[in-house]
Amino acid sequence: MRNANAAVIFDHVSKAFGTKKVLRDVSFEVPAGQTLCILGRSGTGKSVTLKLLMSLIKPDNGKILVDGDDITGLNEAGLSRVRRKMGFLFQDAALFDSLTLYDNLALPLRRLTQKSQDEIEAIIDRVLGQVSLSMDRMKMPSELSGGMRKRAGLARALVLEPKILLADEPSSGLDRITASEIDQLLLEQKAEHGTTILVVTHDVHGARRVGDRFAVFDKGDLIAFGTAAEVEQSEHETARRLISEE
Repeated sequence: MRNANAAVIFDHVSKAFGTKKVLRDVSFEVPAGQTLCILGRSGTGKSVTLKLLMSLIKPDNGKILVDGDDITGLNEAGLSRVRRKMGFLFQDAALFDSLTLYDNLALPLRRLTQKSQDEIEAIIDRVLGQVSLSMDRMKMPSELSGGMRKRAGLARALVLEPKILLADEPSSGLDRITASEIDQLLLEQKAEHGTTILVVTHDVHGARRVGDRFAVFDKGDLIAFGTAAEVEQSEHETARRLISEE
């Protein structure tokens, strides 16, 4: 029985590249307004899960529902409509090096919305304030530190006010203090805007801080799903070790 309140549903999803099976018959749901952290060793299908959600690749079998839409059957116009509900925070922040921070944020607003220049200014001011980069709006990406670039990437992911935020290794390459700042921003986004968040991460400490539920992948299989306490009681030793902070 599908949860009508689910923002994301994977329904018996499988994906292979040639003979390599990356995901095997994976099913899970993410309730609206919750954070799912996806854990697993390298090469276990975590990033493929995000690519499937973004419809950058298609599943071989199964359905993927985003905010009620089965994206596996949508044409480009339908996919574009669904993607506008999502924000993406990539490992490297994916900023345009030739544009200032301000123009990086303004670009999707100009291309994808009908907002006036005054409205665009107000949104950028608000989002840069959220990530503590208000004084850096005219800097080029090369002038930003690693932590600042990550916060800038988060700001760009939030300018379209997404219902769903996908974050790929948001604390990768950051020191513990800066990583904690990113975690706090994700918590604030969920609390203040009811955003559904999916995070792929190797950072168990951060995952336990921000996550409501956890999906643990191993060799293409979803071996555990649930709260931290539920995953700690998993029959799979790999899942218990991955959720452990020791």
